[in-house]
Amino acid sequence: MSPHTSTTNVSTETATKDSTPVIELRDIGMTYSSRRESNTVLKGCNLTIGRGEFVSVVGQSGGGKTTLLRIISGLLEPTEGSVEVHGRPVRDSLNELAMVFQKPVLLPWRDNLANVLLPMEFRGKVTAEMREHAHELLDMAGLKDAARRHPYELSGGMQQRVAICRALVSNPEIMLMDEPFGALDAMTRDTMNLELLRIWRETRRSVLFVTHSVSEAVFLSNRVVVVGERPGRIIADIAIDLPQPRTKAQRYTPEFYEYEQEISALIGASESIA
Repeated sequence: MSPHTSTTNVSTETATKDSTPVIELRDIGMTYSSRRESNTVLKGCNLTIGRGEFVSVVGQSGGGKTTLLRIISGLLEPTEGSVEVHGRPVRDSLNELAMVFQKPVLLPWRDNLANVLLPMEFRGKVTAEMREHAHELLDMAGLKDAARRHPYELSGGMQQRVAICRALVSNPEIMLMDEPFGALDAMTRDTMNLELLRIWRETRRSVLFVTHSVSEAVFLSNRVVVVGERPGRIIADIAIDLPQPRTKAQRYTPEFYEYEQEISALIGASESIA
């Protein structure tokens, strides 16, 4: 086994600079049942994420990565196990979570500033200070001049940056991201990876990022969690020991290639490992 890898069917806890657990998953299982059959998507998933960590989740299609993310977000109730945020049930901690989906899901009739402020509008907290905060987020994301423009006037990458600003506007402790750059072309995706890392360094939020791209996971993350074939189990938790801030040149180093090969091999062999 590579020295990078912790492989387990029981627990996947990795030490962090701040050992305070932000998210804890204990024996999570998810089974969808109908009159004719039952379908177990996840089984026995254990995971701890510390404050300020950037953790990516990879695995084969259909392994339950998105289901796991939706359980953590409170959108799904697991059939087994429990999820805690800061030691409390996730349903009591929803204000500490924000979700970024595969598509930006912006309202086309609202300008970009109004889209960013939408979560606060739902909470009745759109104040002058909050508007200033939204402007600061757009500025941080390189969209200072786009506040009064509409989503259809922006590129796909710029729209996704607006969606990230919308997720950050409520100052969440945790950002959950479900393949947010999957629909972008390769060059734009690389640019968005760098942009996301810059925003993460400035905000120091905890990030859980689902992706099908092993290269993207290695580039972005402190840790990469590998989910095996259905029913999905966490089969490995790999610390990514590469210098920060990350640069494009790191993708061509032997160390980066080693991580890619290690994780790809685990995904390919996930059936036998699980």
